[in-house]
Amino acid sequence: MRILLVADPMIPVPPAGYGGIERIVDSLVGELRARGHQVGLVAKAGSACAADALFPWPGENVRSPVDTLRNALALRRAARAFRADIVHSFARLAYLLGLLPSRLPKIMSYQRHVSTPQIRRALRLARRGSLRFTGCSEFICRQGRAGGGEWTSIHNFVDLSRIDFSPRVTADAPLLFLSRLDEVKAPDLAIDIARRAGRRLIVAGNAPAGDGPDAVFFREKVAPRLDRDGVEYVGEIGDAAKNELLGRAAALIVPIRWDEPFGIVFAEALAAGTPVISCPRGALPEIIRPDVTGILIPEGDVAAGVAAVSRLPSLDRAACRRDAETRFSLPVCTDHYLAAYADSLAASCAVS
Repeated sequence: MRILLVADPMIPVPPAGYGGIERIVDSLVGELRARGHQVGLVAKAGSACAADALFPWPGENVRSPVDTLRNALALRRAARAFRADIVHSFARLAYLLGLLPSRLPKIMSYQRHVSTPQIRRALRLARRGSLRFTGCSEFICRQGRAGGGEWTSIHNFVDLSRIDFSPRVTADAPLLFLSRLDEVKAPDLAIDIARRAGRRLIVAGNAPAGDGPDAVFFREKVAPRLDRDGVEYVGEIGDAAKNELLGRAAALIVPIRWDEPFGIVFAEALAAGTPVISCPRGALPEIIRPDVTGILIPEGDVAAGVAAVSRLPSLDRAACRRDAETRFSLPVCTDHYLAAYADSLAASCAVS
């Protein structure tokens, strides 16, 4: 099969630092090629992904109507040049505009919240049977189905070869907050819980810059509490440091304040054998098995977070790793995508 994968134009594939979806696309390219498929990639210029062909985007501004039109035309040219059997996009839906009327099978994968009006417009323009959708969680698929179309939930995956399993940690192992330091990720609550529980906390992630609400939140509610009272800030980290920090943490604690579409870091923690403390919003109830691979606490409930920390010794780190292997591994999720490709090809042929 000749598969054309599509990533957004802002971050290279693979990413040098932050860029969870770009990392997923890079790993998926490698796994599909290892299974004998020809894989092309449309991505940011300079991407080093080992695809069979790279087609760079001409425009990098995702908010520019001009760049959106240029990219839609570029994607149509790339599909023809690569002689794609199917186009699988993790990028903006608008970039499929030039391909929607064609019979070429197209899969649009959503890693973010869904705009149902956009879905309806795309389905009106698309040739019948040629456009299908996947969501990174059933939570996202439920949003998408409100706009119509065929939706399949395929969870995000982690490359287990890049994350070492740590079967045990020391009795005084720290808690770990690993995410963007935005208000919706609740680093302030993680600090509150760790301090009240009497546990060390390592905070890792990129701090928001500028004068926006998240930057103000970070400066006022988070920055003054870092590097003191058992809270250590290590900044944004790469793969090696992430692997090391996850492996020696008693738990990943990211007590979110929003409906998380998936959150790759949660699956990465499980792959390391590290249980998760978070809140039951968005896809978290799909990812975490309560009292097996983590503990879900009511949003904003510091006392419940402290109680969850006290229960960590009862959780089996081997069970966390097994869950990652059976539900969030690259081979398992690739199987799901290949099944979606086959369904999409069959649907397109049925109406041709």
